[in-house]
Amino acid sequence: MADPTDAPLSAAQRSRIRRLSQPHEPAPGDEAGELNIIPYLDIITNIMMFVLASISVSFVASIDTTPPAIGGGKVRVDPSTKSLNLACFIVTQGITLKTSSGNIATGCNDVGSGITVPKVGDDYDFKSLTACAKRLKNANSAFKEETQVTITANPGVEYKTVIDVMDSLRNDNEEELFPEVHFGAAR
Repeated sequence: MADPTDAPLSAAQRSRIRRLSQPHEPAPGDEAGELNIIPYLDIITNIMMFVLASISVSFVASIDTTPPAIGGGKVRVDPSTKSLNLACFIVTQGITLKTSSGNIATGCNDVGSGITVPKVGDDYDFKSLTACAKRLKNANSAFKEETQVTITANPGVEYKTVIDVMDSLRNDNEEELFPEVHFGAAR
Protein backbone atom coordinates (compact mmCIF):
# COMPACT_ATOMS: atom_id res chain seq x y z
CA MET A 1 0.00 0.00 0.00
CA ALA A 2 1.03 3.56 -0.60
CA ASP A 3 1.99 5.70 2.30
CA PRO A 4 -0.67 8.45 2.84
CA THR A 5 2.06 11.03 3.40
CA ASP A 6 3.52 10.50 -0.08
CA ALA A 7 2.69 13.07 -2.69
CA PRO A 8 0.43 11.85 -5.53
CA LEU A 9 2.01 11.19 -8.91
CA SER A 10 1.68 13.85 -11.51
CA ALA A 11 0.09 13.21 -14.89
CA ALA A 12 3.51 13.22 -16.60
CA GLN A 13 4.84 10.63 -14.14
CA ARG A 14 1.84 8.36 -14.63
CA SER A 15 2.17 8.70 -18.40
CA ARG A 16 5.85 7.78 -18.29
CA ILE A 17 5.18 4.71 -16.10
CA ARG A 18 2.45 3.56 -18.51
CA ARG A 19 4.73 4.08 -21.52
CA LEU A 20 7.65 2.14 -19.99
CA SER A 21 5.50 -0.73 -18.81
CA GLN A 22 3.98 -1.31 -22.28
CA PRO A 23 5.45 -4.32 -24.20
CA HIS A 24 7.33 -3.23 -27.28
CA GLU A 25 9.13 -4.89 -30.16
CA PRO A 26 12.90 -5.28 -29.73
CA ALA A 27 15.16 -3.07 -31.78
CA PRO A 28 16.73 -4.69 -34.86
CA GLY A 29 20.06 -5.26 -33.02
CA ASP A 30 18.45 -6.60 -29.82
CA GLU A 31 17.63 -10.29 -29.35
CA ALA A 32 14.15 -11.43 -28.54
CA GLY A 33 15.00 -12.81 -25.07
CA GLU A 34 13.87 -16.43 -25.58
CA LEU A 35 16.48 -19.15 -25.93
CA ASN A 36 15.86 -21.68 -28.69
CA ILE A 37 17.30 -24.97 -27.39
CA ILE A 38 15.86 -27.30 -30.04
CA PRO A 39 19.07 -27.41 -32.17
CA TYR A 40 21.08 -28.13 -29.03
CA LEU A 41 18.75 -31.02 -28.11
CA ASP A 42 19.05 -32.42 -31.64
CA ILE A 43 22.83 -32.52 -31.34
CA ILE A 44 22.74 -34.16 -27.89
CA THR A 45 20.25 -36.79 -29.13
CA ASN A 46 22.48 -37.66 -32.09
CA ILE A 47 25.54 -37.95 -29.85
CA MET A 48 23.68 -40.22 -27.42
CA MET A 49 22.51 -42.49 -30.24
CA PHE A 50 26.09 -42.77 -31.55
CA VAL A 51 27.47 -43.59 -28.08
CA LEU A 52 24.81 -46.24 -27.45
CA ALA A 53 25.38 -47.83 -30.86
CA SER A 54 29.16 -48.01 -30.42
CA ILE A 55 29.03 -49.39 -26.87
CA SER A 56 27.03 -52.45 -27.90
CA VAL A 57 29.76 -53.44 -30.39
CA SER A 58 32.58 -53.10 -27.86
CA PHE A 59 31.55 -56.01 -25.64
CA VAL A 60 30.95 -58.74 -28.23
CA ALA A 61 34.18 -60.77 -28.01
CA SER A 62 34.94 -62.94 -25.00
CA ILE A 63 37.29 -65.80 -24.28
CA ASP A 64 36.28 -68.56 -21.86
CA THR A 65 38.97 -69.36 -19.31
CA THR A 66 38.86 -70.86 -15.86
CA PRO A 67 40.92 -69.77 -12.88
CA PRO A 68 43.28 -72.38 -11.45
CA ALA A 69 41.75 -74.58 -8.80
CA ILE A 70 43.31 -74.99 -5.40
CA GLY A 71 45.40 -78.11 -5.48
CA GLY A 72 45.74 -78.13 -9.27
CA GLY A 73 42.28 -79.36 -10.30
CA LYS A 74 42.58 -81.90 -13.13
CA VAL A 75 46.32 -81.57 -13.48
CA ARG A 76 46.91 -84.89 -11.71
CA VAL A 77 44.64 -87.84 -12.25
CA ASP A 78 46.13 -89.86 -9.41
CA PRO A 79 48.70 -88.43 -6.97
CA SER A 80 50.85 -91.55 -7.37
CA THR A 81 51.18 -91.04 -11.14
CA LYS A 82 53.51 -88.62 -12.85
CA SER A 83 51.91 -85.49 -14.25
CA LEU A 84 52.75 -83.33 -17.23
CA ASN A 85 51.98 -79.86 -15.74
CA LEU A 86 52.48 -78.09 -19.06
CA ALA A 87 53.52 -74.44 -19.02
CA CYS A 88 54.01 -72.25 -22.08
CA PHE A 89 56.23 -69.17 -22.16
CA ILE A 90 55.91 -66.73 -25.07
CA VAL A 91 59.14 -64.79 -25.63
CA THR A 92 60.34 -62.60 -28.49
CA GLN A 93 62.42 -65.45 -29.97
CA GLY A 94 59.60 -68.00 -30.00
CA ILE A 95 57.65 -70.25 -27.63
CA THR A 96 59.14 -72.35 -24.84
CA LEU A 97 57.33 -75.28 -23.23
CA LYS A 98 58.08 -76.62 -19.78
CA THR A 99 56.77 -79.73 -18.06
CA SER A 100 57.29 -81.24 -14.62
CA SER A 101 60.28 -83.08 -16.16
CA GLY A 102 61.94 -79.80 -17.21
CA ASN A 103 62.27 -77.52 -20.23
CA ILE A 104 61.49 -79.04 -23.62
CA ALA A 105 64.42 -78.65 -26.04
CA THR A 106 64.26 -77.17 -29.52
CA GLY A 107 62.36 -79.44 -31.88
CA CYS A 108 60.26 -80.93 -29.05
CA ASN A 109 62.25 -84.18 -29.02
CA ASP A 110 63.70 -84.22 -25.52
CA VAL A 111 64.20 -82.34 -22.29
CA GLY A 112 66.85 -79.65 -22.58
CA SER A 113 67.57 -75.98 -23.01
CA GLY A 114 66.60 -73.63 -25.81
CA ILE A 115 63.45 -72.28 -27.40
CA THR A 116 61.06 -75.22 -27.99
CA VAL A 117 59.34 -73.67 -31.03
CA PRO A 118 61.49 -70.85 -32.45
CA LYS A 119 60.05 -68.18 -34.72
CA VAL A 120 60.06 -68.77 -38.46
CA GLY A 121 61.23 -65.44 -39.83
CA ASP A 122 59.16 -62.85 -37.97
CA ASP A 123 56.19 -65.16 -37.29
CA TYR A 124 55.47 -67.63 -34.51
CA ASP A 125 55.10 -71.25 -35.66
CA PHE A 126 51.70 -72.23 -34.26
CA LYS A 127 51.43 -75.50 -36.21
CA SER A 128 54.66 -76.77 -34.67
CA LEU A 129 53.43 -75.68 -31.25
CA THR A 130 50.23 -77.70 -31.67
CA ALA A 131 52.20 -80.73 -32.89
CA CYS A 132 54.59 -80.46 -29.93
CA ALA A 133 51.72 -80.17 -27.42
CA LYS A 134 50.07 -83.23 -28.96
CA ARG A 135 53.34 -85.17 -28.83
CA LEU A 136 53.81 -84.27 -25.15
CA LYS A 137 50.23 -85.23 -24.23
CA ASN A 138 50.53 -88.58 -26.05
CA ALA A 139 53.98 -89.35 -24.63
CA ASN A 140 52.55 -91.12 -21.60
CA SER A 141 49.13 -92.64 -20.97
CA ALA A 142 49.02 -90.81 -17.60
CA PHE A 143 49.02 -87.49 -19.46
CA LYS A 144 45.86 -88.26 -21.49
CA GLU A 145 43.51 -86.91 -18.81
CA GLU A 146 45.35 -83.61 -18.31
CA THR A 147 43.44 -80.57 -19.55
CA GLN A 148 45.28 -77.56 -18.10
CA VAL A 149 48.05 -75.40 -19.49
CA THR A 150 49.52 -72.19 -18.06
CA ILE A 151 50.48 -69.49 -20.54
CA THR A 152 52.88 -66.69 -19.64
CA ALA A 153 53.95 -63.94 -22.05
CA ASN A 154 56.83 -61.50 -21.83
CA PRO A 155 55.94 -57.80 -21.84
CA GLY A 156 55.71 -56.52 -25.39
CA VAL A 157 54.17 -59.71 -26.81
CA GLU A 158 51.07 -58.83 -28.81
CA TYR A 159 47.65 -59.81 -27.52
CA LYS A 160 46.87 -61.58 -30.81
CA THR A 161 49.92 -63.80 -30.31
CA VAL A 162 48.70 -64.84 -26.85
CA ILE A 163 45.27 -65.71 -28.27
CA ASP A 164 46.81 -67.67 -31.18
CA VAL A 165 49.01 -69.65 -28.75
CA MET A 166 45.97 -70.36 -26.59
CA ASP A 167 44.00 -71.58 -29.62
CA SER A 168 46.93 -73.73 -30.75
CA LEU A 169 47.16 -75.45 -27.36
CA ARG A 170 43.42 -76.07 -26.96
CA ASN A 171 42.98 -78.53 -29.83
CA ASP A 172 44.47 -79.72 -33.11
CA ASN A 173 41.18 -80.18 -35.07
CA GLU A 174 41.35 -83.92 -34.32
CA GLU A 175 41.31 -84.06 -30.55
CA GLU A 176 41.10 -81.75 -27.56
CA LEU A 177 44.54 -81.07 -26.09
CA PHE A 178 44.53 -78.52 -23.24
CA PRO A 179 41.16 -76.70 -23.17
CA GLU A 180 41.60 -75.21 -19.68
CA VAL A 181 43.92 -72.23 -20.10
CA HIS A 182 45.44 -70.39 -17.17
CA PHE A 183 47.52 -67.24 -17.35
CA GLY A 184 50.75 -66.69 -15.48
CA ALA A 185 52.62 -63.48 -14.75
CA ALA A 186 56.10 -62.91 -16.18
CA ARG A 187 58.67 -62.28 -13.47
